[in-house]
Amino acid sequence: MDVLFNTINVRDLLSSPESPSSPLSAPDLRLLISRLDAHSLRIKSTVQSYLLSHHSDFSALFSQCSDIVSKSENISGDVAALLSLVCDQPVEADVGRIVKEIAGKRREAREKREILDFLRVILELDRKLVVVREDVKSGRVVDAAEGLRELKEALGVKGGGDAETAEGEPVVYAILRKQWTDCFEEIQELLLRVMENAVRFEQDSNAVHVKHQMAIDGIDDLELFTVMNAMDVAGVLDYGLAKIADLITKYVFTPVVSCRANPIVEEEINPDVGHVTEAVLKMVPSVEPEGSKVDGQIMYSNIVQIIEFISKFLCFNNASWMCCFGRLTWARMSDMIISNFLAKVVPDDASKLAEFQQIRKLTIDFETALKELKFISPSNNKDHKLSNFADNVEVHFASRKKVQILARARNMLLQSNFSLPQEYITRTLGVNKEELADSNCVVLLFSSEKCVVSGSAKQLMELVHQTLMDVCLLPPKVGLEFYHAARNALVLYEAIIPVKLQRQLDSINQAAVLMHNDCLYLSQEILGLAFQYRPYFPSSVKELAVFIDLAPKFQVMAEEVLQRQIQLVTSNLKQAIDGANGFQNTHQMKQFESAKFCIDQIAFIIEKVHIIWEPLLLPSVYEKSMTVILEAVFSRLAKEILLIDDMAAEETLQLQRLIHLLFEHLSSLLEPMLAVDEREKSQEAQKDMDHLILSIRKLRKLAELLDMPLKSITDAWESGELADCNFAASEVEDFIRAIFTDSPLRRECLFRIDNTNFR
Repeated sequence: MDVLFNTINVRDLLSSPESPSSPLSAPDLRLLISRLDAHSLRIKSTVQSYLLSHHSDFSALFSQCSDIVSKSENISGDVAALLSLVCDQPVEADVGRIVKEIAGKRREAREKREILDFLRVILELDRKLVVVREDVKSGRVVDAAEGLRELKEALGVKGGGDAETAEGEPVVYAILRKQWTDCFEEIQELLLRVMENAVRFEQDSNAVHVKHQMAIDGIDDLELFTVMNAMDVAGVLDYGLAKIADLITKYVFTPVVSCRANPIVEEEINPDVGHVTEAVLKMVPSVEPEGSKVDGQIMYSNIVQIIEFISKFLCFNNASWMCCFGRLTWARMSDMIISNFLAKVVPDDASKLAEFQQIRKLTIDFETALKELKFISPSNNKDHKLSNFADNVEVHFASRKKVQILARARNMLLQSNFSLPQEYITRTLGVNKEELADSNCVVLLFSSEKCVVSGSAKQLMELVHQTLMDVCLLPPKVGLEFYHAARNALVLYEAIIPVKLQRQLDSINQAAVLMHNDCLYLSQEILGLAFQYRPYFPSSVKELAVFIDLAPKFQVMAEEVLQRQIQLVTSNLKQAIDGANGFQNTHQMKQFESAKFCIDQIAFIIEKVHIIWEPLLLPSVYEKSMTVILEAVFSRLAKEILLIDDMAAEETLQLQRLIHLLFEHLSSLLEPMLAVDEREKSQEAQKDMDHLILSIRKLRKLAELLDMPLKSITDAWESGELADCNFAASEVEDFIRAIFTDSPLRRECLFRIDNTNFR
């Protein structure tokens, strides 16, 4: 059989071996086909011989396969018969029904057992509630409280007892919870009434009576200790002691903290049993006069004595009960001690800070005693209010001084007077202004000019200087508070004075000028504070101290106030000029009188401003401000006259007269300004003044032009004289057309003016 499995190489069947890559020829292919046929016949012969030689083996194999197939058919028939037999009989239906009946019976039995268990629980809970009621009536309050505590957990009571039924919960639970709530309220009411009888306050004799045995509602020999224990078990100890704690705070601690009374403890002992039946705490009025200084040592000692009384006779030295009583009273009592004693003994002077250390030691010892009595918690920092206050005495001292400084500054500003007596103004209008010795006259740091400020600004700055001097000498914590006080005092001026002077700032008066001066003075003083004090501040304060941010605010305020005053003046002057109706037709008597009244009104307003401003403002500020106002007036007057399109000969004379009248009225104002310039630049006094107020020169020249011949006007323009006085060519041309009638000479002059260009 190897011939069947060996690989046949086609090249081996060829006659001559050639290259494997060479193509086969036709003879080679025919030879190959014949040899393959021969080889195939040989294979067939070999297979036939093999089958004949193994005939018995193949016969046995085929017979075994036939037996297996026959047996499989028999088994399939048996299974089909069995299935047919089973399906014909309804046994499985009976079995299923029986199983369902068994499951139903078991479920019913389980539900009945659960119902019975539930009923047993309900009956047991109801029985316990009945027992609790009986315990309450018989005075077994501790047992009743313990029973209520167990029932609360069993019934799932939350808070004060919710009688509503939760979703999916039996209604009976709500009924039982309602009964539990009734029992709880009943025992709570009983315990509260017992406490009211046990602890009584007699206001007439200022005494607190604590009974250890009492009878109530037919319950005899009910002990206070039992009641306290029952309240603790029931979880109403806070509620039961709240009223007592409030009354003790009001009638015992309050007079002791203010040293109006001293405590005395008395005990009544039953000789039969040897126990204390009643304890009395009497409050004996103090011999010290009311309002006298509180003695800290006596006060602390008396409070400790009272708390020892409470611990022994009310709380029976039970730490938990004392802690509860402390929570109810300590917050109010500590606040009273701070306000009535510690806050009042905080030193007013830094040199007395060391004396406070004795009080600090007494305070710490007092809190230690309260911790030993379990009145306050040793671990809760909130209970250490007194020692924390005493430890921070420097901060409290600084806070008190800060409040005092700000209160002083506030009162100073609120009571400030921004008006000066008339005799002062009259005196300052004299030539010898340098000789002023008034206390409100100050010299600015960075300009060396004098001005008058309000008394409040000067006093405020003195307060700031004194405060910052203290900063240089005080500890860092205190110094920092003083530094903030100084800053806040300056800010108070910004907050108070503009509101206080709100009405005055809407009119022309001294108050607005003084406020302007105040702001200038304060801004320059603030700029100097850092140079004057900062090098001497404590290092921690030096790192935080800043003043320069305040100065610009006051500079802006000063400028705003001044600009507002200038606007008010210019607005009044504008209204006065508007009343002249453009200065037209002044050759008519009625129009001339109206224009003359306008000039008088302008002079009056400017003179009023001069009287108010000149004695108070800085010379440079006064001159600058008056220049703005005068320029506005003279420019407007010149413009109004130059806008007249037709002038009669008599009208020009009247206009010239009005201009001369205005300068005559204002001579007292202009001469001092010219005199100042003469002292500084005597040879060019008039020229400098004219450059300073160009409109004055223009108006003066306009007065000359009103009676000047046409050729002279033209020559003045060509020479540049009119251009130097700020006249424009169009203004000169319109002026000539308004005065002179049309003629060859006028046309020639207008041509000459038009062809002369200076600008």
